[in-house]
Amino acid sequence: MGNKLMMKLVVGTEAMFFVSLIMAFVYFSFGPGFKAQLLQHLDTKTTGIFTALLLSSSFTYWRAESNYEQGRMGRLKLWLILTLALGIVFLFGQGSEYLKLLNAHVSISSSSFGTSFFTLTGFHGLHVFAGLVIIGIITCLTFLGDYDQGQSSIIQTIGIYWHFVDIVWAVVFLIVYVAPYFV
Repeated sequence: MGNKLMMKLVVGTEAMFFVSLIMAFVYFSFGPGFKAQLLQHLDTKTTGIFTALLLSSSFTYWRAESNYEQGRMGRLKLWLILTLALGIVFLFGQGSEYLKLLNAHVSISSSSFGTSFFTLTGFHGLHVFAGLVIIGIITCLTFLGDYDQGQSSIIQTIGIYWHFVDIVWAVVFLIVYVAPYFV
């Protein structure tokens, strides 16, 4: 079984899990234990900026893939480093938002909002972290010359995962941060 097919199967199962978490967040948002006033603690503008940075990392990774296919190893390294930087900044933003929420006494056990919010966004953050570790390893191997032959499918395979993580966050951001303004 090829790398890409295997990654597509992994992404498919992860997509089902994220759909379940998103549906749970929506379900709990209409339940009696959901404290809608806690939504005011979410910093939509700042998270929107971090969201734009994360979505930009899909562009930088796509540029890395494209340069790899063209055999431009120097540019591959540059775009991989930019992807790493954008992902790290996103995680920093998520961590700072968690800190603000915890200081406002919003935790995973404080209400159904806290439970569903931290579970959904935390699980996504875990996926971003895993992706960054993998991209970090690929970047190191690129600097060591492991991909100089240009015949590996690993760059494109990890790209499937990274783009998936970005798409999931776009949906999470719309459901958790933007949709409450219209409901």
